[in-house]
Amino acid sequence: MSQHRHQSLLKVISSSLIATSMEFCPAFKKFKRKDDEFRAFVKKVIMSRFFKLIMISSVGLNAFFTALWTSYDIRYRLFRLLEFSEMFFVSICTSELAMKIYVDPTEYWKDGYNMLDVVIFIIMFLPYVFRKFLGKQFTYLHITDGIQSLRILKLISYSRGIRTMITAVGQTVYTVASVLLLLFLLMYIFGVLGFCLFGSQDTGDYDNWGNLAVAFFTLFSLATVDGWTDLQKELDNRSLALSRAFTIVFILLASFIFLNMFVGVMIMHTEDSIKKFERELMLERKTTIMEQKQVILQRQQEEVSRLMHMQKNADCKSFSELVENFKKTLRHTDPMVLDDFGTSLPFIDIYFSTLDYQDMTIHKLQELYYEIAHVLGLMLEDLPQKPQPLENVDEK
Repeated sequence: MSQHRHQSLLKVISSSLIATSMEFCPAFKKFKRKDDEFRAFVKKVIMSRFFKLIMISSVGLNAFFTALWTSYDIRYRLFRLLEFSEMFFVSICTSELAMKIYVDPTEYWKDGYNMLDVVIFIIMFLPYVFRKFLGKQFTYLHITDGIQSLRILKLISYSRGIRTMITAVGQTVYTVASVLLLLFLLMYIFGVLGFCLFGSQDTGDYDNWGNLAVAFFTLFSLATVDGWTDLQKELDNRSLALSRAFTIVFILLASFIFLNMFVGVMIMHTEDSIKKFERELMLERKTTIMEQKQVILQRQQEEVSRLMHMQKNADCKSFSELVENFKKTLRHTDPMVLDDFGTSLPFIDIYFSTLDYQDMTIHKLQELYYEIAHVLGLMLEDLPQKPQPLENVDEK
């Protein structure tokens, strides 16, 4: 009875919480911020090249100082400088995180690279927290110091090329997993076979084939062709049968087929991602050009409208006179955009290609003309000469 009452109470509490959350979400969505201008300014600062350059430089300098920190002598001599650089980097990262969350507190958490920055931000404060609450003698404090090298991963969010490569790697997960599974099955088969053939304690190579775990490590060395001759020499010294055939067959299957298949899959998906990245860059350039074109058109329309309103107070009697007066004020550096077919980028591209084809055609026609002239010259040389008249012969 008490259990039934407890369950009903839980249902009432859960239903009330769900109803409260459902009421809160629409209210949160309808909430309008009153700092749109300042938020737009902060967003403009975050998206600016100067801010990105500051962040990239900060991450690079922090990586350099971290490399210096690994030397005990340099750490002792430059302790104040390293401490100041650490405080500066933490301040920069904290400001960046606060600015990004301030601009868009809801959409920020939907980006995977932003979540990576949050994880790095948490890792950044782990050594301070452990030293504060667990003391400097904490057992795993050196691990928290070591994972500070992950700070350099903040460059990923500011490098589009690196993000393209990560996307390519992510697209190969299922294919690569299939290849690695096949390689694991092959190593399992040859591991058990190698243990049975060469794992004897008396006559076999027990150090390299004594159990399945050791056999897996040996097969990995054979697959990477790293020191496989030394492993084969150990088997040859014990005169084990089928050892060379075993080694050759495994290296052919593992190294020449499966590992090359793995590399081929990575290269294919990387090329696809690079092509997609180039298409996106081309689309962004076209969008930027169109935006600039629209800005120029809008500016010119406003200028013409202003001149139309000034026509009443001006000395111009007609619109043509107004246009003539407007032409006199133009300079050769003034941007003039004509919104027609002749100024579109595809038309200009086709026009230049057509000019190239015309040049090639004219060049070929000239070559053909020279060949015709040469052939006609040869034909004239081969024609029989006309005999001279007899009267001319007698006179001579």
